[in-house]
Amino acid sequence: MKRIAIIGGGISGLSAAHALEEQRRQTGAALEYTLYESSSQLGGVLRTEQIDGCIVEAGPDSFITEKPWAADLCRNLGLGDQLIGSNDADRKTYILVRGRLIAMPDGLMFMVPTKILATGFSPLFSWKTKLRMGSELFHPPRAVEGDETVASFVERHYGAEMVDCLADPLLSGVYGGEAASLSVRAVLPRFAEMEQSHGSLGRAMLAARKKMSQAAKRPAPPLFTSLKNGMQHLAEAVVSRLSPASLVTNALVQAVQPEAGGWVVSAEMQSDHFDAVVLAVPTHSAARLLSICSPELAAELAGIPYSSSITVVLGFDREVRQSLPPGFGFLVPRSEGKQMLAATFVHNKFPYRAPEDRALLRCFFAGKSAESVWGLSDEQIVGIIRNELQQILGLRAAPLFARVYRWKSAMAQYGVGHLDRLDRIERLRQKLPGLALAGNGYRGIGVPDCVRSGRDAAKELTPIA
Repeated sequence: MKRIAIIGGGISGLSAAHALEEQRRQTGAALEYTLYESSSQLGGVLRTEQIDGCIVEAGPDSFITEKPWAADLCRNLGLGDQLIGSNDADRKTYILVRGRLIAMPDGLMFMVPTKILATGFSPLFSWKTKLRMGSELFHPPRAVEGDETVASFVERHYGAEMVDCLADPLLSGVYGGEAASLSVRAVLPRFAEMEQSHGSLGRAMLAARKKMSQAAKRPAPPLFTSLKNGMQHLAEAVVSRLSPASLVTNALVQAVQPEAGGWVVSAEMQSDHFDAVVLAVPTHSAARLLSICSPELAAELAGIPYSSSITVVLGFDREVRQSLPPGFGFLVPRSEGKQMLAATFVHNKFPYRAPEDRALLRCFFAGKSAESVWGLSDEQIVGIIRNELQQILGLRAAPLFARVYRWKSAMAQYGVGHLDRLDRIERLRQKLPGLALAGNGYRGIGVPDCVRSGRDAAKELTPIA
């Protein structure tokens, strides 16, 4: 009987447990697992509340449809009929520029213009930046010369204004970090490849669009996918497939040590022996657990920084809903001097999220902006959001309800050299047989990447899977 310990009950750890459970049931493999979670609730940041008829997400509200692993897991769990797509027909995102909301022009793919006229007539960019966009089409292919920040990469192609207006706000919403510190190879690998093959990002994107148009014409999938009853439903569905006796909550693991060809896991004054261990926790937590058995590996894991985030959800009445601009919401460049980084009009973004007479807004602090307000009370943080919503939207109405969700050191930051660090981590990990790593600290921060990392970790420890 092969015994495997999984440390961490977020979606990465749950996905590892689900993969093992599937293998055990389908192949009759002689294995068992124990999942340890330090808190009382499984699912990590997948937390959903129902408030005043609204589906309120404390953590991520969706996942990118293009990455298949989360949707595949949902279908495997029998949740295929619960998958809902974003209302892309109504998709419009605004950027706050000099205190005014300006819609992102049509054809702007992340930051790459593919419809020159739409971008050229947009008031979002200065004429200097528009000229840079035109000249960028003539950039020659460029050999890869190591890693660099997203900011330097984008500035080389389009100038500093594009970094401030688009690249930095867009990445803040995903990573909670800054374009000036995130690795282009780790965060935007496709763009790095485009530069190497085409030189011009615009030319590469236009070529990709041409290929897509020549392929069989099918309706484009929605950009984002969620679950009708909220993201927590995914975690709950996984848990329902696992053996209750294998799930140990309120159990902080103090140490994992290689011993007698396996691993000893110590939690809450008790120790148990396993053949293998999956560490599905933030890398700084993994570093703490491995600090004795592999100081080198622990140092590399500890070198991956994390940022904190705060989500503020506000519910309003029909009058506010009718007063808001159409679209998915807005981004706030740091140069605007606000503390809020973004706001989502949830009632527009997804169906089933709010009754017709309710407006549901999600507002975000992350990284330095979260740190600046972390010590404040929930009431004070809501006050900051209300004040900035009044300045940006003219919204003076008091919310029908407000919730503040704090996530301490929850978002991994892929700094320059991150992929090289992962290579070093892998070499050191291989010196510890029976150890696998999973989570958002490695090769993707979103829910699909975490699902994939958990499944891959389980398969690595049970190669016949």
